Amino acid sequence: MASATIISSLRRTRSPTMEAFLAPVDLTHLTGISLLETLLAISYGIQATFSLNKKLSFQRMNSRSLIRKLEVFIILLEFLRDSRSSLPPSAILCFTELYMMLYRSKMLLDYCFHSSKLWLLLQNHSISSHFHDLNQEISTLLDVLPLDELNLTEDVREQVELLRKQARRSKLLIDKHDETLRLKLFSFLDEFENDRIPLPVELQSFFVEKLGFIRPKHFIYEIEFLEEQIVNYEGDIEPTVSVLYGFVSLIRYSRFMLFGFEEDEDEEINSKKPKKSLITQGIAETFFSSPKDFFCPISLEMMRDPVIISTGQTYDRSSISRWFDENHTTCPKTGQILIHNKLVANHALRNLISQWCIAHEIFYDCSSLSNQIQTLSPFSSSNASVKANKATTGILIHELAEGSESSKTIAVREIRLIAKTCRQNRVYIAESGAIPYLKSLLSSPNPVAQENSVTALLNLSIHEKNKKLIMEECCLGPIINVLRFGHTTEARENAATTLFSLSAVHHFKKMITEEDGAVEALCRLMRYGTPRGKKDAVTALFNLSTHNDNYKKLVEYGAVAALVEALEVDGIAEEAAGALALIVRVPVGAEAIGNAERGVSGLMDLMRRGSSKGKENAVAALLELCRTGGSAGAAERVMRAPALANSLQKLMYTGTKRARRKATSLARIFQKCEYAMSFRYYGGNSRESSSGFGGGMLSSVVAVVPVL
Repeated sequence: MASATIISSLRRTRSPTMEAFLAPVDLTHLTGISLLETLLAISYGIQATFSLNKKLSFQRMNSRSLIRKLEVFIILLEFLRDSRSSLPPSAILCFTELYMMLYRSKMLLDYCFHSSKLWLLLQNHSISSHFHDLNQEISTLLDVLPLDELNLTEDVREQVELLRKQARRSKLLIDKHDETLRLKLFSFLDEFENDRIPLPVELQSFFVEKLGFIRPKHFIYEIEFLEEQIVNYEGDIEPTVSVLYGFVSLIRYSRFMLFGFEEDEDEEINSKKPKKSLITQGIAETFFSSPKDFFCPISLEMMRDPVIISTGQTYDRSSISRWFDENHTTCPKTGQILIHNKLVANHALRNLISQWCIAHEIFYDCSSLSNQIQTLSPFSSSNASVKANKATTGILIHELAEGSESSKTIAVREIRLIAKTCRQNRVYIAESGAIPYLKSLLSSPNPVAQENSVTALLNLSIHEKNKKLIMEECCLGPIINVLRFGHTTEARENAATTLFSLSAVHHFKKMITEEDGAVEALCRLMRYGTPRGKKDAVTALFNLSTHNDNYKKLVEYGAVAALVEALEVDGIAEEAAGALALIVRVPVGAEAIGNAERGVSGLMDLMRRGSSKGKENAVAALLELCRTGGSAGAAERVMRAPALANSLQKLMYTGTKRARRKATSLARIFQKCEYAMSFRYYGGNSRESSSGFGGGMLSSVVAVVPVL
């Protein structure tokens, strides 16, 4: 397991020599000279890449000892090649094992030469153990190597035997200098843990004098390397993720404490192209990967107090209570008549939601739950990390308030990065007064500052209580301006996602929809944006359409036309159909969809070719269109569609549970229309009329498919 971990980590390390040596070659066809030549080629490569004179930050003694041992093998291999004597089978077997040992040696040396300095310190014991394991392999290999059968000269044999004796005596070597630095590094975290901030003079001595971090870019490289280890963490290495987060926070604090907002050319370049995967990972997981069963079918928001009604369906208590207050007597999801209005708490689902929120650092505000819900996931509970970030945040906010434009750009980028990691950071940043300064940078002429500020607000908005603070600081208008006129594509996309995040609060949905230019900008992004931008926009529009007071505005601002166009775009069609299924419930929405050039036909096409969810949303929209009415002839156009009968029949047998239910209801509507139309066109002869609308097929299907 340990070797696998090293190799796995190495494949993630940006090493310039890795590409040429990814896996052992097949040696079964090599014998004699050809085998020796192969081993020498590998050995020469190691010798050239990792010479004794090459500078190495840590593991110097272990690395040099291993390289010296490999040089003895080169002497042995060169002699055997030059003597051109035949090799006994036992020697060939040993040299095959030698190839594997050389392979592991190269991997380990690569690891030491190309890992960050702090990572090498953190892995000091583990890496030292791997060097010791290689020494043991060398000892075993030399013990079984048949020296007597190789006809070695005295000087070559003497060097090989000396190496064998040394390998037998080798012990685990942990460099005292490296270990002292490792312990000092951990002591800084201990100070933060105990509410003490390390003295600047000690940080100067450690990072600058001992580690040689003389420019801000050195700190940035260390942070990026450790963040890469966090992203790729496999659970089988030390230190834990919580400790790694602590060190990232420590390095960030030390950088600004020691160098202020001094800027490198390299840093300026990096700030223009931040690591997108690290910026958006938490956002994507939070917004787009939540289990669908956690969301209320009425509000489409994560349920805080899930309850079960008489039909067995689960809703959020507040949403279903509003439904009952409006004198509805049916189940919103199934349409079945309710036997009673009693609500039964769904404790099992509530516990699942709370556990998922804890694991994903999402605030789950429900007063009926225990205080355990307010705790953090294990990897984010490091007090040292939180306290180091607090200290750094104070420096950054002061710079946002009084610094130069260039230093503000650096500060807002760091605020964004700190805000992406855990709930406590988001709480503290907002409480420290960062939001007004972030708001001011939304109108910055600097594209980097603008992009980072809107992304920082997005990260802060993940925490539920921060949504209110953002709205109270009047950030909505500036965010929408970024969505409309942002300098970069990423800024506009993140502004759309911020609107989606804010719209998780029900009454904010109406405020967003009524804000000048918001819906139009989302529609424009959905039409002309990147695939990610289109996804952000359609998801935001879907969320806005869940508020009953928004339908008229959405129609007025052109959302229906944009959503109809989106029905033909892979990746966003099902969300577009879902939004249309909500808007079509009111007459003004049904009218707009019926009048749209591709409204009915687009939904029909999606019902035939879409994903399971897309088909479900499409048939739901068509059903609501027929129920609500819409423009003259819209329902009739649906009913007269040539392929509708086949599509409904397939959906009633192969669709999702909700799709089967909606398809059955739609077929029954057609059946009723068929009888009505028979009197109009055929004087009551319904048998003749069935051939005109596919009613015969639909009638037979409806007769055997129950409502689910």
